[in-house]
Amino acid sequence: MIVVVDFGSQYNQLIARRVREHKVYCQIEPPHVDLAYLRSLNPEGIILSGGPSSIYEKNSPKINPDIFKMGIPILGICYGMQFMVDALGGKVKRAAKREYGFAELIISESQGIFKSLKDTVQCWMSHGDSIDRLPPGFTATAFTDNTPIAATADFNRRLYGLQFHPEVEHTPKGKQMIANFLFGICGCKPNWTMKAFATETIETVKQTVKDKKVILGLSGGVDSSVTAVLIHKAIGHRLTCIFVDNGLLRLNEAAKLKTMFKEHLHINIRYVNASSKFLRALAGVIDPEKKRKIIGKIFMDVFDAEAFKIRGAEYLAQGTLYPDIIESRSAFGGPTSIIKSHHNVGGLPKKMKLKLVEPLKFLFKDEVRALGKEIGLPDDLVWRQPFPGPGLAIRIIGEINAKRLSVLRKVDAILIEEIKAAGFYKKLWQSFAVLLPIKSVGVMGDKRTYENIVAIRAVTSRDAMTADWAKLPHKLLGKISNRIINEVNGVNRVAYDISSKPPSTIEWE
Repeated sequence: MIVVVDFGSQYNQLIARRVREHKVYCQIEPPHVDLAYLRSLNPEGIILSGGPSSIYEKNSPKINPDIFKMGIPILGICYGMQFMVDALGGKVKRAAKREYGFAELIISESQGIFKSLKDTVQCWMSHGDSIDRLPPGFTATAFTDNTPIAATADFNRRLYGLQFHPEVEHTPKGKQMIANFLFGICGCKPNWTMKAFATETIETVKQTVKDKKVILGLSGGVDSSVTAVLIHKAIGHRLTCIFVDNGLLRLNEAAKLKTMFKEHLHINIRYVNASSKFLRALAGVIDPEKKRKIIGKIFMDVFDAEAFKIRGAEYLAQGTLYPDIIESRSAFGGPTSIIKSHHNVGGLPKKMKLKLVEPLKFLFKDEVRALGKEIGLPDDLVWRQPFPGPGLAIRIIGEINAKRLSVLRKVDAILIEEIKAAGFYKKLWQSFAVLLPIKSVGVMGDKRTYENIVAIRAVTSRDAMTADWAKLPHKLLGKISNRIINEVNGVNRVAYDISSKPPSTIEWE
């Protein structure tokens, strides 16, 4: 395995992904990680990530410099390189000229990280500091016009530093550099596969749960579905899935889910229709945060009541993913670096007194999909786009009622049907419709209409942290709009959202 030390880089998850793409397991740890714990992981190598700080600033993040005495290869990237240089006796200073974006890298030492690469390659720079003096034992291995020491190495101690970012697509040979570190320098083996992960995880769940019962809150999304199948393979009928129908689901969603899990996957599922409770509580509520709180509170009440009926249950399974863990903890131990607190992390109701089982907590979304395929889930589940917990409640801007839900369900069904027929569904991170709280004038059959406007949202993304609006063909957008206006009573105008994240979010509320 490889450990990535997170110094706060926006790319730390990307570094881990790049390592895993080479079928080598990788784990992200904060710089305050205990060195004894780090040794217990027995990593083949360590990667020190970049970060927004300057090494000479007060309170800049640092890891125990004794990691350099562990005798294993270490690669420092950007700030990680600067930390390495500073910790081992070199000097870092503010650069006379900052360097951001593409740069031509001239390689002077074609070994180690740069083995089998040409003398000149393109790289992506993002730094305002540079190396002024290297520590004893280090040599410069590459440079750019602006940066005399763009890469460095102590070949004897297997310590390497890169001022640029090999993990981003803008460094075309970056994957080869990472492969050189993993296999040529660290001696890793490409044996971390989803097949191996599934086998190991099923065995771990067996050993953890033993003869006890497990409860899982099933949403029908890929994360909870993969979690359910994994645990079912481990303990069979002792898993009970609870599916709460909040009345905010898409067209025929509850019926499809029951059929899939009961008849095809043969997993115990308890279906609770609580639609009326949710809709009564949401009547007249417009504020999106109030909507979320109401939905969350009622969901937990309904779920708790159903879970209480399952005697002997000692475990609660959740489809928590690795980004949830990473983003819900502080990179440096302080509150300012927390990106978000995810509802799955630390959100277990105290009164339930159940122990957590989170078999996916070290996986990224694309790995979960690959795992789902490996354990036999159908494509419809594996490739299902993310759907928010509050459901259509946050895709109806303004008041929620049965009539507005019916309109949005029909619109959404047409949109997804056409997106799939055109072959775009798997290419998009999400595609959905939003019902707006305003109406517009239209003309239908020589009559004036005054009806609803819906917005279509389709984005491409890798992990939802950033997203770009999808450049769908005009012909496809025209067909979607035409069908919606003709087939859904109450809609006379369709708009297409061309906002990226940031500055917008993916969902509207």
